[in-house]
Amino acid sequence: MDALRLLIELAGEAALLLFGLHLVQRGVQRAFGPNLRRAVRVALGSRLRAFLAGLGVTAALQSSTAAALMVGGLAATGTLGLEPALAAMLGANVGTALIVQLLSFDVRAVFPALLLLGWAAYRRPGTRQREAGRAVFGLGLMLAALHLMLDSMAPLQTSPVFREALHLLAGYPVLNLVAAAMLAWAMHSSVAAVLLVGSLAGAGVLGPQAAVAMVVGANLGSAVTPVLAARNGAQDLSRLRMPLGNLVNRLAGALLALALLAPLTEALGALDPAPARLVANAHLGFNLVLAIVTLPLLGPFARLLTRLLPAPPAAADAAAPRYLDPDAVSTPAVALANASREVLRIADEVEAMLRDAAAALRRGDVDRARATARRDDVVDGLHRAVHAYLANLPRESLTAAEATRLEEIHSAAIILEHVGDMVERGLARHATRAARRGTALPPALAGELAALHGRAIAQLRLAIAVFMGGDPAAARQLVLDKEAWREAEREAASRLGHCADDASAATARLALDVTRDLKGIAGHLAAIAHPLLEREGLLRVSRLRSVPAA
Repeated sequence: MDALRLLIELAGEAALLLFGLHLVQRGVQRAFGPNLRRAVRVALGSRLRAFLAGLGVTAALQSSTAAALMVGGLAATGTLGLEPALAAMLGANVGTALIVQLLSFDVRAVFPALLLLGWAAYRRPGTRQREAGRAVFGLGLMLAALHLMLDSMAPLQTSPVFREALHLLAGYPVLNLVAAAMLAWAMHSSVAAVLLVGSLAGAGVLGPQAAVAMVVGANLGSAVTPVLAARNGAQDLSRLRMPLGNLVNRLAGALLALALLAPLTEALGALDPAPARLVANAHLGFNLVLAIVTLPLLGPFARLLTRLLPAPPAAADAAAPRYLDPDAVSTPAVALANASREVLRIADEVEAMLRDAAAALRRGDVDRARATARRDDVVDGLHRAVHAYLANLPRESLTAAEATRLEEIHSAAIILEHVGDMVERGLARHATRAARRGTALPPALAGELAALHGRAIAQLRLAIAVFMGGDPAAARQLVLDKEAWREAEREAASRLGHCADDASAATARLALDVTRDLKGIAGHLAAIAHPLLEREGLLRVSRLRSVPAA
């Protein structure tokens, strides 16, 4: 009965440790998520900067697994190169070791203050203060869980049965390594696993060699989770490069550490014989040595991984998304960037449709007009893919800025899909009818309509600049340009009113229909600027003049 009670206590305390770790990760991601993502982007320059960025991100997220998923998502979409991504993971591994170093000291007098400080900050208004308070409170829970574990395991030091079992396991370091690897994989965190090993060693439950072997196993197990996550896109082997490279690095280090286990343990014991400190030093030493040895070799190693895990050929289906990495959904900042890149693909397709519709009308080319209409299927497919991808984002983990960006992406994708429909059902059909009826456009009118198509394409490009850059001046210009289309419509209507014969009337009617469709397209594109203008206070609710009540 006592053994069952002890197991339940240890399981509950481990759950408290994991919950505290979860609070730290969520609080940091919500409060500083965009800044962390920018820090990873800085890593594009060199290995050293990538190493430091990975170290900093992991120190903030308290988990190399979370950092690996973030870096892996960027590497899979091509935002981050493979070599700096591997360097960032080496830094992430060292980051976890520094966290364990900090938490390995006797901080039992600190966690009540952290809990109180975190709760007070959590109760304050303001998203960033609230989420920072959540992170501090989670750190306090982690320290409280470690303190409870030490108290729960104190009776085991005097248990002869348990000591005999440990004596038998001490001669099998591989078993200790495998057990710790499975523990780190189940916890999805090497920090939590190493802290648990440190608690066991501090309570006298683990011997020095077994503890060092379990530290190596925890490092190995935490590298398995990103590999399994990347297997969701198993047909694209290039997605496995970064997580598999990180796993190979740790596996090589684990084999070397097992071969030198006895002298390593002796050296660590001479440095600091305290069990908890020995575990923390083993964790730091393992990752530091691995980083120092591996960093100079990342260039050829990245080339080898690229050769062994080639990217698949370009998809035959033009409507297949390219940037919607499913593994990045757990990191909203990366997922939103991926969705924005896919919206740019939709814009490229819409621009090609406008250009082809203008050419089909000018040349009277029925086949080109039909091909233009068929391209709308690509726009529709990408539109559906973007919305399905965004629907998987965890709304509760979004910051206010991320939620606003999510709505902007939704709106832009819908608007561009509507513009594609207008080209298919309007401009492409007008070109087809004109070609079939043999309606010849006078050179002056053909040049005028070509100029109107060019103006619509320029507005599309300006709308995308507003969508990506968020420039209020560009947004204002986009709405002002829409107003100029009324004059073009009036001129086309006036031309139709002055026609005296059926032939000229048919030509003028075609020009009016095309102008009206382009005006509608311009109105849709201007709507991309509305959210930004509303936030800046530059958009009126209605164009109607207010009338006093009777």
